[in-house]
Order: sequence, then C-alpha cells, then structure tokens
Amino acid sequence: MTRHFVKVLFDVHCEWQGQAPYYRVYVNDEMFTERTYNFTDAYLQEMLQIEAPEGNYHIRCEIVPPSIARLRVENMHVDFGPGSIKGNTLRIRNEMA
Repeated sequence: MTRHFVKVLFDVHCEWQGQAPYYRVYVNDEMFTERTYNFTDAYLQEMLQIEAPEGNYHIRCEIVPPSIARLRVENMHVDFGPGSIKGNTLRIRNEMA
C-alpha cells in the first residue's frame, strides 16, 4: 500500500485561568503530541506531518483532565501533499488520481 506525505496546519485557541492546561492532539486514536498551553492573548499554530496510506483520518484536540480550560481549533487545512480537510477529517488521496 502506497503511503503519502501530508502536512496539516491549524490554529489552537485556549481560554484558561490558573495553572496552564495541557492538551493532546490525536489522529484517529493515535496521540501525536501533548503540549502545555501557557500563552495568554495568543494562539498556537499546530503542525502535523503525516505519512499514511489513502484514507480518512479524524484529527482531534482534547484538554487533559482535570483542567476545565476551553479549547478551540480553527483554520485546519492541508499545507502540503495530496489531501483535503472537511471538518476535522483529513482525506489522503492518491497523487495519481
């Protein structure tokens, strides 16, 4: 099965008070990263580099409990490679198709 390289970018916004929250980024059920969100009045641009066969891949971000911070993802898009985004789903397609 042929694998394709895709780079996905998105903005992570977080509203929090007190101790800085942690968040995790998953592709399907595989955790790609865990980060501390210790910024105020700013957002982060997250980048995922994925090499995988054709198919659909669900991308999600979650706050790590017990934090009660509110996380918001915006502007998710494919920056490089044969893929497209619909909602939070990355679709990798054959470059030759």
